[in-house]
This record gives sequence, structure tokens and C-alpha cells, in this order.
Amino acid sequence: MADAPGAQTRQTLIEYPCSFPIKVMGARVDGFAQAVTDVVLRHAPDFDPAGAEMRPSSKGNYLAVTCTFRAVSQAQVDALYRELTSHPMVKVVL
Repeated sequence: MADAPGAQTRQTLIEYPCSFPIKVMGARVDGFAQAVTDVVLRHAPDFDPAGAEMRPSSKGNYLAVTCTFRAVSQAQVDALYRELTSHPMVKVVL
């Protein structure tokens, strides 16, 4: 089936499956890291929360949580990104 003229196709240079790090930043409050790992686990059930890396901001007001999970598809990564960016505790997702 051919694409419609002018239609854009999404291409990626990532080869799946792969290890995929995602960094999530939010206010340094109780439950933030747990909320992030809960969302990641919904999309990547084999993710080990013990492997999450946490780094506070220089003034200690914010926390960055980096979760490296096994990504199996672009759809999985997109769904995880959408859920994280819509979470009320999350400020930035990279």
C-alpha cells in the first residue's frame, strides 16, 4: 500500500530492542521517584527499579531520575513518554 502524496512517514535510527535511558525531572518531593518508576514499569514490566539513577539539582529543589529500560518498539517509547509528560509531578522528560 503506497503512502498518500506528501504524507510524512516517521523514521527512526534506533534499532529495537535496545537499552533506552529516559530522564525525568520534577520537584524533590516524597513519592516522586516511586511515581516515575511505577509509570516506567507499566510500559516496561522487566525494568528493575533498583537500577534507577537519582540526582538532585544543585540547590536540592528538583530531582532527576534516569531509568534505563529495554525498549522493544517506538510505540512503547512514545506511550511511556506521553504518560510521563502528562503526570502532574513531572516537569521535564528527556
